[in-house]
Amino acid sequence: MLPLFEFAAGQHEPARKRLAELREQLSYHAYRYYVLDDPLIADVEYDRLFQELLRLEEQYPEFVTPDSPSQRVGGAPLAAFASVTRKIPMLSLENAFGDQDLRDFEERLHRFLHSNEPIAYVAEPKLDGLAVELVYEEGIFTLGTTRGDGVTGEEITANLKTIATVPLRLRAPKKGKIPARLAVRGEAYLSLTGFKELNAQRARNNEPLFANPRNAAAGSLRQLDPKITARRPLAFFAYGVDDPAPLPCQSQHELLHYLAACGFATNPHTARCRSLDAVIAHFHHLAAIRHDLPYEIDGMVVKVDDFAVQKRLGTKARSPRWAIAAKFPASQATTRLVDVEFGVGRTGAITPVAILDPVEIGGVMVGRATLHNEDEMQRKDLRLGDTVLVQRAGDVIPEVVKPVIEHRTGSETVIRMPATCPECGERLVRPAEEAVTRCPNPACPAQRLRSLIHFASKAGMDIEGLGKKVMEQLVQEGLVRDIPDIFRLKADDLAKLAGWGEKSAANAMAAIASRKETSLAKLLAAIGIRHVGEITAQLLEEHFGTLEALLHATEADFLEVTGIGPQVAASLADFFSDDSARQMLATLQELGLTIAAGARPREGLPLAGTLFLFTGALHRFSRSEAKERVKGLGGQVASGMSGKVTHLVCGDKPGSKLARARELGIRILSEEEFVELLDG
Repeated sequence: MLPLFEFAAGQHEPARKRLAELREQLSYHAYRYYVLDDPLIADVEYDRLFQELLRLEEQYPEFVTPDSPSQRVGGAPLAAFASVTRKIPMLSLENAFGDQDLRDFEERLHRFLHSNEPIAYVAEPKLDGLAVELVYEEGIFTLGTTRGDGVTGEEITANLKTIATVPLRLRAPKKGKIPARLAVRGEAYLSLTGFKELNAQRARNNEPLFANPRNAAAGSLRQLDPKITARRPLAFFAYGVDDPAPLPCQSQHELLHYLAACGFATNPHTARCRSLDAVIAHFHHLAAIRHDLPYEIDGMVVKVDDFAVQKRLGTKARSPRWAIAAKFPASQATTRLVDVEFGVGRTGAITPVAILDPVEIGGVMVGRATLHNEDEMQRKDLRLGDTVLVQRAGDVIPEVVKPVIEHRTGSETVIRMPATCPECGERLVRPAEEAVTRCPNPACPAQRLRSLIHFASKAGMDIEGLGKKVMEQLVQEGLVRDIPDIFRLKADDLAKLAGWGEKSAANAMAAIASRKETSLAKLLAAIGIRHVGEITAQLLEEHFGTLEALLHATEADFLEVTGIGPQVAASLADFFSDDSARQMLATLQELGLTIAAGARPREGLPLAGTLFLFTGALHRFSRSEAKERVKGLGGQVASGMSGKVTHLVCGDKPGSKLARARELGIRILSEEEFVELLDG
């Protein structure tokens, strides 16, 4: 029997020391139980120590610490989640759906690295849970957030503290030390047993059942009352950090060992693979055992193991080049195609949506599925009345795979795209180079409504209280016709609407007023420029800095932005040269919208004002490393030759850019001269 201590009132120092001992013992035994699955004491002994801790903390509240096991029980309910912006985004991953996609992935890596040297990988089960980030300062858990849009997430620290496999204080690893700040990333999930027990409990309470473990995990972590989260059997696997540079780790597999030494649970089915063949073999192994695991996985994440190689590969706008998510074959079912609806998106794209006899796929009832576009419908030879095979692509998005031809009776009818817009009656067009049919009418009510919904959404200006239903009501009542009308709304007009009152009207007005000061990137992502989302908007803000600079930019200027290609550049040029778009932006500013100038980190740096272009093969750097060196010193990198290029760096076997640079009088540097310039 472990000793139980009691202290008389006023014995502060002995109580403080005993509380420190209890925290250490309870944390260690929880680690043995939840992480190592190798307990050293019986549950009754653990409960006895925990009760002693609670009694002492109640008697001496001044000695309660953030890493105390008592903090897992959940704090006071919150009114709402706060938003947290992270400096290093949590990027999404590109998908692979078979062996060939994985081989294509490795071929892309070899091409980018200009090398056919073997690449080692780490293959990790892809859990179907909720991605989160845990921030530790001086080894103490201080901040937890959801992935959100990658850059901005919701602060759920109190909820994450309730998860037994989330350490409140990090253990000291044998190799290296814990940095002053460590941001650990991983997956919060619900076991299959926990999911069944949770749904059974909800059924007894006549509450709606969760569709699958992922929804249950996400719903549990987004409870405003942490005590509710504490009652849910959540768990956590760590799989990475925001920046491995400060750690004594040179590779992903070393990082996982480091995290395990710090007290995190890491997935035991992770494998280090010395070749792509080994990766593919492990993928098929996981696919074979997936239904025997105590939690749901929907695939496998493949990462280049070596951090130095990861750095050379770099990232694209939305995803790292050095990782890919290999998805298992999607869950499928057959049902009847009853009808097709044609929706109008905010850019005028006409999207056919299949209306199905509802069918359960992977624990979710599916009644609608995307048909993508006209070419897809024709390629699949889909007809109304068909029996169709439906799958949740990547286990998430329902789509129609194909008709079951053998079930046709002859009563099925061909599906045809409408000739006119189902919302405004405008004749539809389909540009020769595109697969999408569009409504060209910018005044189309469906386009306007969806643009307004997007503008106010989290992906846009994030105006609290102006969700889809509210925006539909405002448009229907004639209070909002275009984006500037949102900033013309008056509390008196809102208060008179059905379902509104003075308080809700005042809240909406306050939310709108709070968004009158915004960043350039936020505005660009909100106003609905075709092909421009949050990542591209951030690239534009960093490159141009001000709205005024964007209004004077040409298509060639947009092409000079790293990460922006011809299609996006053309879309940007069209938008900023359009009189109605320019008037809309001017009106927003007249209504009080202020746009903060973007951060201009290049100013004051040695290569500020320069624009570099590269041709030929470099030996001292990869092309991406050379570009990063330029940008790190304040310069910019062009994607093509123009008169604005100030320096052309020539490696072996330069292309036609060299002759063009000589014609334009651009400064030409050898690789050695380029290195000297960087070092100087």
